[in-house]
Amino acid sequence: MKIPESATFKHIFYEHYPIVLRKLTALLRDENVAEDIAQETFLKLYRQPPDHMEAIGAWLHRVSTRLAYDYMGSASRQRKLVDRQEQEMPKEGAATPSSEDEIIRRLDQAEVREWLEQLPERDRRVLLLRYSGYSYAEIAAELEIRTPVVGTLLARATQRLRKCAVDSASSRAATEAR
Repeated sequence: MKIPESATFKHIFYEHYPIVLRKLTALLRDENVAEDIAQETFLKLYRQPPDHMEAIGAWLHRVSTRLAYDYMGSASRQRKLVDRQEQEMPKEGAATPSSEDEIIRRLDQAEVREWLEQLPERDRRVLLLRYSGYSYAEIAAELEIRTPVVGTLLARATQRLRKCAVDSASSRAATEAR
């Protein structure tokens, strides 16, 4: 793999650039992004040319398509993140929670903390890590366990937490009935 000679690279560029750009524009439906990815494709050709230059058209097609799909995946993830952030942000003019709502929220949090305290340490940690936004791999590293075990631990811990909630509700109902 060597860098193509300047004349050879120019010839390949002028011959294939319009084709690559047309394919990318059709795929992405955005001419500006298509131009950026086409340039990135030819930059990749210049920096890391294929071993066999006979099938350069196929190589350019494959590389440009992969770059386009990578871009679309990244753009999709970015849109989902923005949507999620917009949902979590309070709307302008939206009513702020009343003091009663705030008290109820705090009581609910205190109740969940009580349930968590009833769980074994490992269950409590795995639930807190997961609901703090940690990935399965990060939880596994933190707890020093294998990643496939995390799902099982979470399922069992969630089941135990539900049981604590049901038991608490039952005992509260029995107390109120007296």
